[in-house]
Amino acid sequence: MTLLKCTIRRILFATTIFMLMGSILSAKGKLTLVGQVVDEDGEKVKKAELTLRKDGDVVEEDKTKGNGKFKFKKLEEGDYVLEISHEDFGSAEKAFTLSEDYDLGEIGLSTQPAISPVVATSSTAGEASMSSEVPTAVSVTIPQTVESMGSPNKDFIINELNFEIKKLNAEIKHLTQDLDDLKALSKMWVNPLTIYSKEIILKNGSTVFGKIIYQDDKSLKVETLVGYLIVDRAQVVRIVDNVITEDSQEYVPEQIRESYAPPPMPKLAQPRYTSSNNSARMASVKLSANCVLVGNIAEKKDSQGNIIFDGEIKNIGGRRADFVKVDFVFRKNWSGETRTLTTFVKGSYNTFDTGIVSDASLLPGANGKFDLYVPQDFGTFIGYSYVIDWEEYQ
Repeated sequence: MTLLKCTIRRILFATTIFMLMGSILSAKGKLTLVGQVVDEDGEKVKKAELTLRKDGDVVEEDKTKGNGKFKFKKLEEGDYVLEISHEDFGSAEKAFTLSEDYDLGEIGLSTQPAISPVVATSSTAGEASMSSEVPTAVSVTIPQTVESMGSPNKDFIINELNFEIKKLNAEIKHLTQDLDDLKALSKMWVNPLTIYSKEIILKNGSTVFGKIIYQDDKSLKVETLVGYLIVDRAQVVRIVDNVITEDSQEYVPEQIRESYAPPPMPKLAQPRYTSSNNSARMASVKLSANCVLVGNIAEKKDSQGNIIFDGEIKNIGGRRADFVKVDFVFRKNWSGETRTLTTFVKGSYNTFDTGIVSDASLLPGANGKFDLYVPQDFGTFIGYSYVIDWEEYQ
């Protein structure tokens, strides 16, 4: 009985030994490598590209997870090089020998390629026999490059340069876009009417330049340089539509356009109205008249309840402007009903070939004032637009 127990114990012991040896041998081909990638500030980096090499050959490629961690399984023993790169945070390399499951810990990325020295020792008899002055053990410091660790140095440098070029291109595009935005904003602040044509006059004396996005019988939603504003309609005194027109023929109000016939004038030239700073027009401004508004149009009421609009016009062109006038189109209600009134500028006197005498001429560089009386029986109106018009004669 005792002999049987001893035999059973020996068999169990041998079986256990064989199982342990088998597990150890099998584990040599199933090693695990783990680690975590962080940037220069210690923050976790996700989607960093990983390349694991052994003896210069690529073993496996992967990317880091959302928490910056990675894991390689079923690896064999040997010397490895782990290459890590990210387009925004730079790159890193790690050389190590794998003989068991290994945790690389935190690996920091850097935009500057790291070159660290290593020490190599040579003590062979052949080297010692080359010169009596050379000792048997020579300590030589060499740079630890990617090529010395088993991967091509040229490809790595090219990849690094490509990453830097892409990063610089992205930064240049971003800075260029910011510069263009600043230039556009500076133009808008100098003259808001370059992008917004509505001038909303409020009861408290303030003026809002913007674009009306939405309106009803109680409020208006206005897009301005500082954002969107909700304006109470009861606080609105007037809405002025500043019209910027292009080169065109004489302006004729829409209400009388079909029945309108221009009066016979000697040597009538095409009228030109210019209010924008177009480079082509500025080049020919000395060859024609160009009348513009100086400042804003003032609005007031007299003791009889009549509304008076007054302002000033200047001829910044190179020729005399005749019959300078300002056409006001008043919007009576929200359904679109309008009425038109016209006033002439009080300028210098001029006698034409036909004997007509006019005081509505402006010489180059001259100013002339105008005023428009809107009688009380004209009724109420919610806004108006204006157009400056003139003619040129030889």
